[in-house]
Amino acid sequence: MSWQIALAINGALLALFLLGGVGIGVTIGLVGIIGITLASGTQLWLSLGDIVWNTTNTFTLVSIPLFVLMGEIILRSGIAGRFYRGVAVLLRRLPGGLAQTNIVGCAIFSAIAGSSVATAMTVGTVAIPEMRKRGYSDQLTIGTLTGGGCLGILIPPSIPMIVYASMTQVSVIDLFMAGVIPGVVLAAIFMLYVGIRVAFQPSLAPREERSASAGEILRGAADALPIVVLIAMVIGSMYIGLATPTEASALGCLLAIALALAYHELTLVRLKEALRNAAITSGVVMFITLNAQILNFAVVTTGISHGLASGLAELGLSPLIFFCMLFAIYLVVGMFIDGLSIMLLTVPLLYPSFIAMGFDGIWVGVIMVVFIELGALTPPMGLNLFAIQSIASDRSLGEVATASLPYMLMITGFAFLLYAFPAIALWLPTMMKAG
Repeated sequence: MSWQIALAINGALLALFLLGGVGIGVTIGLVGIIGITLASGTQLWLSLGDIVWNTTNTFTLVSIPLFVLMGEIILRSGIAGRFYRGVAVLLRRLPGGLAQTNIVGCAIFSAIAGSSVATAMTVGTVAIPEMRKRGYSDQLTIGTLTGGGCLGILIPPSIPMIVYASMTQVSVIDLFMAGVIPGVVLAAIFMLYVGIRVAFQPSLAPREERSASAGEILRGAADALPIVVLIAMVIGSMYIGLATPTEASALGCLLAIALALAYHELTLVRLKEALRNAAITSGVVMFITLNAQILNFAVVTTGISHGLASGLAELGLSPLIFFCMLFAIYLVVGMFIDGLSIMLLTVPLLYPSFIAMGFDGIWVGVIMVVFIELGALTPPMGLNLFAIQSIASDRSLGEVATASLPYMLMITGFAFLLYAFPAIALWLPTMMKAG
């Protein structure tokens, strides 16, 4: 069977199962098994056990449930609310006030949650009632939350980055470090946009006439600083080589528990909720990842990945045209499939093509994360839109999507900025290696 026929069959089966309402994890696994069977009969079925064992025995993936648990403990213990109020005091005089706090809060909390939806939900739960009480426009509020939530999978630690690293065998630490500067730059772009928009439309955000007193600033710093220190210790331990990502995630859990106990807000009930949610989230991620590895094996066995990479190379496409083509593919696919599933589906197919085009594997991981960020904002499947709409339930999904449109455009522009200047992502990991 040629790789073109195998690709057509697998693509048709994926579309058929997904349109029929089959879950994404089951769909990926079924298509993988069918692809293996069509290519080699049942003789390779014995390899499925090895695939499951090797995937679950990957040390890097152990960090996922630990990072998820760290975020859950911070959320359930009420520390996130303290942190948001502290940052709000420190940024009170900036144009946009609490809108700027949303973006900074999402950027910093993303280093704990590792997930766009968790970041948007956590900050949104605190922000929306407070901003409505102070007279902020819902359009400004909602946009900063859905857009800022996208930083959750770009600034490390990031669950999609961990999964990408496990599939491509690139360094997780290099990938994490590659996401730091792009995450900070994108957050700065969002903040600049908010400042300019509020300057032209002052009615969107009330102006704080009174500066924070010295006492308020000290209290705000006291509420915000513990989270910043926790993040610095987790990421710093990886940066200086003191801990692996898995060890750093365990350290983060211990620090989160210690911080929650210090605030006397971590009850047994809340701890059980955190453990339950972390187990559910991690189980879903691992189930999809296992099935994606089966599909990956099928793609390699049938020659699809090699054939597709060679076919694209023979077309003579310039790197820019190739990049634009993939951007369009991710934009459309992101409307119907969640970000992690997109990565698990497309990495086996497209990663060899990226490498054949001369792109760096670390940079590819960052740009894929940026691509799937768009999917979190594009209806009908945009998970960030649903997350914020569930909090602002009096607003329609269309209104939430409209408020998010400027951030979609900024992320699109940022993706092409990364293409033009790959050093934005690659400078920090390169300096780490040089040091």
